[in-house]
Amino acid sequence: MSRPSASLRTAVVWDVLRGALDQRAKLSDRAELSVLDTGGGTGNFAVPVARLGHRVTVVDPSPNALFGLERRAAESGVAERVRGVQGDVRGLFDVVERGAYDVVLCHGLLEYVEDPADGLRNTVAALRPEGGTLSVLTSGLGGAVLARALAGHFTEARHALTSPGGRWGEGDPMPRRFTPEQLTALITSTGLEVISLHGVRVFADLVPGALVDTEPDALEALARLEAAAAELPDFQSVASQLHVLAEVPPRPTAGPAA
Repeated sequence: MSRPSASLRTAVVWDVLRGALDQRAKLSDRAELSVLDTGGGTGNFAVPVARLGHRVTVVDPSPNALFGLERRAAESGVAERVRGVQGDVRGLFDVVERGAYDVVLCHGLLEYVEDPADGLRNTVAALRPEGGTLSVLTSGLGGAVLARALAGHFTEARHALTSPGGRWGEGDPMPRRFTPEQLTALITSTGLEVISLHGVRVFADLVPGALVDTEPDALEALARLEAAAAELPDFQSVASQLHVLAEVPPRPTAGPAA
């Protein structure tokens, strides 16, 4: 069964991220930000960020993905603002500089790394200590449970609900999933301050693509529905993905001299 387009499924993330980039540019007083995309692959987010005028470094272990990134950046006319380097989050500072980035993207990464807490600490350490923004996108537990149940796989749904990693069985391609509470706790444990949490793909993965294609204005209406539900906790808990924005907290100002 076909699903609505990928652009619809990432629209909420992109809208939030674009606003965060604008805010970070104002706070830092720099029109051109330095952005790090860990595990950024072929540039689904890196290239649009570069189109906004920022410089993006993509770290990914796959040479094929980096080749695709280079081609996509060239086709989009932003090759001079996108740099791809081969590496992973465990050895992040073998290939990029610590504390050098205004914004770090950690999208689709924490589900796969062996130690999410360790991987997250590395991504946070790449942020400028005087101020930076972290964007985290992960798979949500509730969305997987709901999808398996609606497909009639009730035992798998229950297994996902009760297993430590949120996996529905040995055939599950996803190594790990998070609840909103687990993800926000993981991020705040690094010392960052969570600014916002959004549920992503609350409905898009459940709606047949044929329905969206045949009903007039259905795609736009579904996009508005996704946006409206994204900030509501009840719907975040059943989203296919979770998106969190977090920031380096401001440093305390020194008090008056005694």
